[in-house]
Amino acid sequence: MRTFAAILLPMLVACSLPPERPVTRNELMRTPVYQKYVIQESPEEVVNALNRDGEVILESKRNIPGKNIPVHVKILATSEGLEVLEYER
Repeated sequence: MRTFAAILLPMLVACSLPPERPVTRNELMRTPVYQKYVIQESPEEVVNALNRDGEVILESKRNIPGKNIPVHVKILATSEGLEVLEYER
């Protein structure tokens, strides 16, 4: 049982940690997130959330004229840079 707890605890603690180096607005804007999706939050709000939590999940929709396709967009601040994932709502 101790071995299981020793493995599981670091995995749980590793979730939603601030990134090693702060994310900048320019780094966020280099991703296609604001071109591919309609997002209500400003880039500054997203950067602040990324720097605080290491990840952010946004309710948005795909930027396709004439269509309303709601999605959740998850942005992760990793050591390799930003990772953008999309999930259908």
